[in-house]
Amino acid sequence: MKSKYIILSAISLPVLILDQITKVYIDRTMDLHTSITVIENFFNITYMRNKGAAFSFLANFSYRLPFFILISLIAAIVIIVVIRRLRPDQKFAAASLSLIFSGAIGNLIDRVRLGEVIDFLDVHWYGHHWPAFNVADSAICVGVFLLAIDMFIEERRQKSLK
Repeated sequence: MKSKYIILSAISLPVLILDQITKVYIDRTMDLHTSITVIENFFNITYMRNKGAAFSFLANFSYRLPFFILISLIAAIVIIVVIRRLRPDQKFAAASLSLIFSGAIGNLIDRVRLGEVIDFLDVHWYGHHWPAFNVADSAICVGVFLLAIDMFIEERRQKSLK
């Protein structure tokens, strides 16, 4: 088995399992819209449901569910195709894409199972709250950030080869 597929499995499976376990736990142990303070004036566990994408984008769009399911499936397929095309030395890119893949699949599972996504990580500064998010959202954000770093490094590497 090629190392990029080992990386995909080694990252995606644990992240996906953690995402789903935390969402099921929150759903079974908390009432919707309740909060548990973890760090005063900074971080709560708050059970929310999001019918849209980031910041509830398109939450009221009539075809939102099939749209988000389709987008998630397309994203997952594109990521697999891109990982297949990576060179063997592009392990950092494979890891970054694996995080994005696991996040897309984690939220896809929620949309298929519930018609919406469970969010519960609530970062705030006193009364100013960032929209609640989950492990899958975190994996996507970290993956995109790391992929941007990898692309910058790869561009510099390509320039140095010329």
